[in-house]
Amino acid sequence: MSFLYPRLLAEQAKPLFDEYSTLSVTELSQRVALTHESSVYVATGGDRISSTRLREVRDGVLDLAKHSGFPDDSDRGRNAQFDLALAAMLHSEMGVVPAEAASRDIWAFLALVLLPDVAFWRYPKPPKDRILGTDLTRHVFGRLWWRAQLIRDPGNPDPYHALEILGEAAFDQIYARRAALGGSPHLVRAILRVWDHLDLTGLNERKTLQDFLKRLLRLAPFVLFDGIDEQALDDELRAVAQESIDAQRGASPTVRPSTVAAESPPRAANDVKTSPGPASPEGKFEEPQKAVEPTRRFTSFEICAGAGGQALGLERAGFDPVLLIDSKADACFTIDRNRPGWDVICIDVLQFRAAMRPDVVGVDLVSAGLPRVKSSATVSRAEDTTERMVLRATITLACDVKPKALLFENVPELVESPAFEEDRVWIERMLSRAGFRSSWKVLNAADFGVPQNRSSGFLVALQPPYFHSFSWPRPLQGSPPTVGQVLGPSMSSGGWSGAEQWIKTADRIAPALVGGSERRGGADLGPTGSKKAWAALGVNGNSLGDEPPGPDLPVDEHPKLTVEQAASIQAFPPSWQFAGGKTSRYRQVGHAMPPPLATAVGQALAAALHG
Repeated sequence: MSFLYPRLLAEQAKPLFDEYSTLSVTELSQRVALTHESSVYVATGGDRISSTRLREVRDGVLDLAKHSGFPDDSDRGRNAQFDLALAAMLHSEMGVVPAEAASRDIWAFLALVLLPDVAFWRYPKPPKDRILGTDLTRHVFGRLWWRAQLIRDPGNPDPYHALEILGEAAFDQIYARRAALGGSPHLVRAILRVWDHLDLTGLNERKTLQDFLKRLLRLAPFVLFDGIDEQALDDELRAVAQESIDAQRGASPTVRPSTVAAESPPRAANDVKTSPGPASPEGKFEEPQKAVEPTRRFTSFEICAGAGGQALGLERAGFDPVLLIDSKADACFTIDRNRPGWDVICIDVLQFRAAMRPDVVGVDLVSAGLPRVKSSATVSRAEDTTERMVLRATITLACDVKPKALLFENVPELVESPAFEEDRVWIERMLSRAGFRSSWKVLNAADFGVPQNRSSGFLVALQPPYFHSFSWPRPLQGSPPTVGQVLGPSMSSGGWSGAEQWIKTADRIAPALVGGSERRGGADLGPTGSKKAWAALGVNGNSLGDEPPGPDLPVDEHPKLTVEQAASIQAFPPSWQFAGGKTSRYRQVGHAMPPPLATAVGQALAAALHG
């Protein structure tokens, strides 16, 4: 029988999350309730779950938690066993159908009303998506229900036995980061059946799984997996898996990972390999005439990877990521969509430890485009707490990873303002203790061919053998293209009769794109000053458009930028696709580092590592 669960909507859930984040597990146990004054139900679809039934669900979860150390103790092993048992219990006992389970609001109710003590015990100081359900592949309870939903085998005496075949990180590669595969329970169950019977002796299981999934992704556009019967599908997957095993066994064990280029998809015609080079009048960044392919490739670990702008630029400079992490699901999907060969995990840096992925220890480079710490006017305010926590957690993590080099990007004030002196002293002290020597610099993306007046603060740190060889990149000769040159073709594409005159008006580079705060606002081109600067270029910065202007737009009216046009201002290649809704996609673009700027700094680092 299908039950309707209470739903705690976002406007009620967020204040509760903020309040509960400051409470202990004991205090949260005193806040447990079976109802909430702000909860709502959908009108149809089943019977409302009774208080008695809700109490039974809570008692069942609590019993499993107590066996795993609740409320005072837990460890990774017991947490993993708790998750497995809880996934089966939630799926078999809650009585919800997928349509109901797809609502983040029912999971917010469970995590904040019915089971807040268990939720915050399982994930102390959790990021919002663990509790609010903004990404169900990350929710403390929702992710487990959906994992059980995908693997449940009703014909088996133990229908949830496949939960134990792969750990969460590996399963996440199938489901959360491989949507083209993980959306099909039929395919997921086949993957697990085949994987459970493979001979992986002597192989790196994670790398073999990654290779297997990449091969399946290449087949996905051409094969309707759901239309193949179970036996035939198993045979097909077994053959693909054997290709991965043969490829892994054929690799030479003596080859260093840092000297081998990672597999990447074919490049678009205008996707450059090394330095950004000057832009053509159409705004496409062309291959520099004297670009030299790097003599060796380096490995990197990217933190707060966002939409991949910095990683893309570093790839052009010779760095291949072993792992990328970001806390935003849409950003992770963006990277996965454009570089399926890259290993990206959606996790908050505050929750990540180097021991979770030993393969990142000792990479050549740790890079990060960190959330913006606030200007001197807001330093030490409560709203700046998260950004500063991320900054410090990243420095600590980088020291644990022990790379040869570090590259961190943030606001120019972090480099130059006296208000950030305490932060700089702490950072340099931590890095010095880890054996690094540091250098700070403010660079403007416009000096490296980007059509935007965008300054960024950089910190580069290297181990002593390489530091003396490092020098900051010099600005390119010539001027960057204007907004009119870059956006002219797209502004003309919809038949707008004012495009020719607009191109002449937009005869300067753009002001810095502002991505917008996660805490407020939608997709627009920034505060009043930024909007005025865009208006001088003939752009309406009050919001974003869904498509370039058409013939119905008056000649004298200012067009709005689309997300794709904003990405061109950031110098992303036209082939780069962004995941999510319009606001999410624009924030990814606005928060990104322009790839040509990352390439310039990356080439300077590569030169230092070459010695």
